Formats: sequence, C-alpha cells, structure tokens
Amino acid sequence: CHFSRVGTPLVFLGADTISNQAPKPQQQSGKGLLANLAFNIVLPVLILSKFSSEAHLGPVWGLVVALAFPIAFGIYELVQSGKLNFLSIVGIISVLLTGGMSLLQLDPKYIAIKEAAVPGIIAVLILVSGHTRFPLVKTILQNMQLLDLPKLQQKLQERQAEQAFEATLSNANRIIGGSFIFSSALNYGLATWILVSQPGTEQYNAELARMTALSYPVIALPCTGIMMAAVWYIFSQIPKLTGESLESFFHE
Repeated sequence: CHFSRVGTPLVFLGADTISNQAPKPQQQSGKGLLANLAFNIVLPVLILSKFSSEAHLGPVWGLVVALAFPIAFGIYELVQSGKLNFLSIVGIISVLLTGGMSLLQLDPKYIAIKEAAVPGIIAVLILVSGHTRFPLVKTILQNMQLLDLPKLQQKLQERQAEQAFEATLSNANRIIGGSFIFSSALNYGLATWILVSQPGTEQYNAELARMTALSYPVIALPCTGIMMAAVWYIFSQIPKLTGESLESFFHE
C-alpha cells in the first residue's frame, strides 16, 4: 500500500523472497494476505477518511493512529519470522518517513519524491545484484521451492547450456528491476496527482487515504504481473535449454 508497498512486486511472493530461507507456511496462506490487506490498507484508509475530522481523532492523531497499524504489522512480521527481513524493515522505515514528513507538514512534493525513491533504490540494488554471484532472481527460484535445482543444473551441464541459462536469469533479473522502476514512476505520478493539500489537515488525510486505496489496483497488480512474467520467462526457457519438459523438474 502507500505506507509499505516498497516491495510491491514481491509482496505476493512473501516477504522472505529475498532472504536465504524458505517462506514460512503461514506467510503464504490466504489468512496472511487478508491480514496484510487489513493492516496496510483497509484500517489506515478507514481511519484517514472517516476518523480524521475534528469531531473524531483530528488530522494529527488520525494520521498517527493510521500509521500505527502498518508499523505494528511490520514489527509483528519481523518477530514472527525470527530474523531480520529486508522488505519488512524498508516498509517500516517508509511508514516512518511518511509519518515524519506529514507531521512536520512538509510540502507534499517531498512525500512524492520519497514514494519514488524507495522502489527506485530497490531497483538499483536488484540490477546491481545481477552482476554478482547472487542475483535476486536466483534467490526467488530457491525460495519458491518448486524446481529440483540440482537436477536442472545437471541437465544444463550435460547440454552445455549453463551460460545460456545464466543469460536467461540475467534477463529476468532486469525485468524484475524494471518492475521496481515502473513502480517508482507510478508512485511518483500517483502522489503528485492526489496529494495537493497541506499536511496536518483533514483534506490531506483524505487524500492520503485515497492514494492508499488506489495503490494496489494502480501499482501492485501491474508490477506483480511484470514480476510473474519474469518467472514465467525463466520457466519457458528451461525446456528449450534442457530438452526436457518443465514438469520433469518439479518436485514430486
């Protein structure tokens, strides 16, 4: 969402996508997704839009209470995972930056810049990882736990297709990095279009609520589609490079 969608294209694969361990089962469940949507979108939008008037919480406390839900959820996920998680930490920092800028009543253009900068930085990190031994896309394949990677590696060696597969992974890594660049542009456009009121006002909170509500259909879904296209691209190349069906590499 607006508060913690920094990993938008990765959210639907689970927060552990870029860690070295497989995601926990509960993070993949529908209940986990519903909790994510409730704490990061539904509750903040409800508070910002319905309870930020002077008759209720007021603009300042309305913002503080709305921010508390995604922060609490991010901390809860960190505690549940039992380890530091890059996306959760960046999400919490992003929320704090949004809250700090809003409470300091900075010009909304700075929030728009922040909205673009966070996924932009992640895009740079992803693209840089493509020039290391551990590109992000490799970690995604490992954590998906769908493919028998040792068997795949053996078949690639037999057909001397290892370099071709590495090139495929590099292309997919660029696609994923591009999804974050796309997210950065959409974030900036959405923020500059919607946030026009001065922070600290009921109107500003209502605009923040609107932007949060629009973030998933406008940003998350297209970016997630690009992400899944990158994974499908890898899957489509495996039969061509190994001479065997993709199904033969799935775990039984």
